[in-house]
Amino acid sequence: MKRATRFMVETVATNGGYVWSYLPDMSRRWGEMEAYPSMIWVQPPGTATMGHLFLDAYHATGDAYYYEAADKTANALIAIQQDNGGWHYFGDFGGEASTRRWYDTIGKNAWRLEEFQHYWGNSTFDDAGTSEAMQFLLRLYVEKHDARYLPALKKALGFVLESQYPIGGWPQRWPLKSDFSHHGKPDYTSFITFNDDVAGENIRFLIMVYQVLGGDAKVMDAITRAMNVYLVTQQGQPQPGWGLQHSLDLKPIGARTYEPTALVTHTTAANIRQLMSFYRLTGEIKFLARIPEALDWLESVRLPADQVRNGRAFPTFIEIGTNKPLYVHRRGSNVVNGEYYVDYSPEHTLTHYSSFRAIDVAALRREYAALKASDPAEIAKDSPLHSGVAKPLPRYWLLDDIETSDLNTAGGKRDPQT
Repeated sequence: MKRATRFMVETVATNGGYVWSYLPDMSRRWGEMEAYPSMIWVQPPGTATMGHLFLDAYHATGDAYYYEAADKTANALIAIQQDNGGWHYFGDFGGEASTRRWYDTIGKNAWRLEEFQHYWGNSTFDDAGTSEAMQFLLRLYVEKHDARYLPALKKALGFVLESQYPIGGWPQRWPLKSDFSHHGKPDYTSFITFNDDVAGENIRFLIMVYQVLGGDAKVMDAITRAMNVYLVTQQGQPQPGWGLQHSLDLKPIGARTYEPTALVTHTTAANIRQLMSFYRLTGEIKFLARIPEALDWLESVRLPADQVRNGRAFPTFIEIGTNKPLYVHRRGSNVVNGEYYVDYSPEHTLTHYSSFRAIDVAALRREYAALKASDPAEIAKDSPLHSGVAKPLPRYWLLDDIETSDLNTAGGKRDPQT
């Protein structure tokens, strides 16, 4: 392990940071897209993921070399942190001209990866990049209370607090910009975003801050509003689900051209899990109140047995108003001749963004029933939001398999949930 770490730190790293994959001779490298040698990737599993790994190794061995490796990784993230306090998908030590050249050549040809087709010049919550970077810096700070990390950490906290909408949700990118109207669709980056657990990851970071740095009223207010946004964005009957994004009038709205305006089954399931988590944190029964409606709605859109694909019994997208499944397809082969389109046919759907999902509704019902039968005060008694006592963060972070893009995985193997 030490030999592998030395290789990563002393040979592979760029100013302490990393991308996702490299050719053996280091002649080419990739994050979610091909990267310049001057780039490091923030989007997981990138630079902060490596930092967590090094800190885990330090905890397991007590060897200071791993702490020093984590410190180098933190310095790389701090170096590319934007003035607004957040991070982009990547940082480029080649400077602004190099970044713009990348967008003008590689990024603009991102067939399918539409988020790379335009350079907003701001920070993103997408894909947990900013979230993981913030969490890692917080974790490293509380390890030895090294004040060198505090300015970046405070900037990151300010970014989360300032970018939050009054109603409680967050946009995908901030500061807000609306200059990427593409394929006849509005710029989606200002919408309230649940996709990729944007709201959930920000809540997680804020709870960590509240838990280990002491109870700050502004942080608690942000957490409360963020939890409540899940309640106000749940749609009414007869379709009490959620979308990937919601407009500021709280209605589901589309994003990339293969993400139509629709209710979304896996997002609805994820938000149900979040509501149950909020009940455990607060003991407030309001977070359980409408879960049965959402579960019943999910069950109502379950596919017939002969349409289930590889155990995935739920269509991803459900048309608003009709409850019909929507299926996404594409034609062409690149950004010049290609396009995505939506219809009602389940044949020849996308492979990179599944039109079918595996959701264990029965398990969600069991979990809900157990919580509904619980004593609210008892279940929340040890909550970091209630105890008033600082609590340590988990000692180990990377206990599960690390997921990466199918573009970086041999054979294009994919998680059955995605």
